[in-house]
Amino acid sequence: MRWDHLADANPTTAPDAALFGADAVTTRTFDTPEFRGVTFHEVRARSIVNRVPGASRMPFEWTVNPYRGCTHACVYCFARRTHGYLDLDTGLGFDSQIVVKVNAPELLRHHLASPRWQGEHIAMGTNVDCYQRGEGRYRLMPGIVAALRDHANPFSILTKGTLILRDLDLLVQASRVTEVGISVSVGFTDRELWRTVEPGTPAPERRLDVVRTLTDHGIGCGVLMAPVLPFLSDGPGRLRETVRAVAASGATSVTPLVLHLRPGAREWFMAWLERHHPHLVRRYERLYAEGAYAPKWYQRRITGQVHDLAQEYGIGPSRPGLPRRIPAPEHRAPDRDAPAQPTQLTLL
Repeated sequence: MRWDHLADANPTTAPDAALFGADAVTTRTFDTPEFRGVTFHEVRARSIVNRVPGASRMPFEWTVNPYRGCTHACVYCFARRTHGYLDLDTGLGFDSQIVVKVNAPELLRHHLASPRWQGEHIAMGTNVDCYQRGEGRYRLMPGIVAALRDHANPFSILTKGTLILRDLDLLVQASRVTEVGISVSVGFTDRELWRTVEPGTPAPERRLDVVRTLTDHGIGCGVLMAPVLPFLSDGPGRLRETVRAVAASGATSVTPLVLHLRPGAREWFMAWLERHHPHLVRRYERLYAEGAYAPKWYQRRITGQVHDLAQEYGIGPSRPGLPRRIPAPEHRAPDRDAPAQPTQLTLL
């Protein structure tokens, strides 16, 4: 495995100096059912806040990624190619060889305290899910969210993980002093499709329960309807079923995103398609003949349909959040009586 001169592999992040060396890696396995077949590589990272290059289409400039690789095992995950930078397999290796930046909370707290840091928005879950299964053991996110809360630093989280509810109290506290945006990814509600294409994730209805719980606690939560899978979850009935469920969860918004197939993810997804839906292989090859993205006309069609359904079911935008409100040093604990002012995570 190649560790030396490793830069953060977020596709939106420019190459950087080595984040850690081979002497900083501890490899562990755990003999429990939920981690059977999974290897964790614990590293002490040299940096944790990553800058997104200006040429990126992402609407945020800074990210934090405490993990690399993901046990969600989504067959379409665009981040699969990043495992190749470690000489790891982008298929099963991405699902089972997980890099854990065990010092992420302390690194972030140090970074936020720097006089050079201007309190810019930090996005999480942009590469792999920070609330994947291993987070239940490593518990990196409580320290990360607490650091952001204590510095009143705005942030957003995108997740498929129900484990985020473990940190509900911290998120509520943070929302009282800064802007907090949370989006849950639910591309479809078909259980049979979910079991094969996202085998390591909580069921779609459990994710929508997360949306409902966050909303009930005053944290507006949007749904990233991603990915919409051509010829599998894009039928009018399937789209309606998903948007109806999203609306029932109390989501502040729904944003559709059609499947894109970057190198690494494309090969793995197409192999899955050949096994499970061989009759669709040629149709996918034609639809994605020009590159990683579906044609614009197709994306516009899906977006229009979902937006029409959202309007029909009364899904509207969330309210804008309040500016940063840093408490006085002698009162660092948040005011529990202050009203929550959520803001939506925007990815498009």
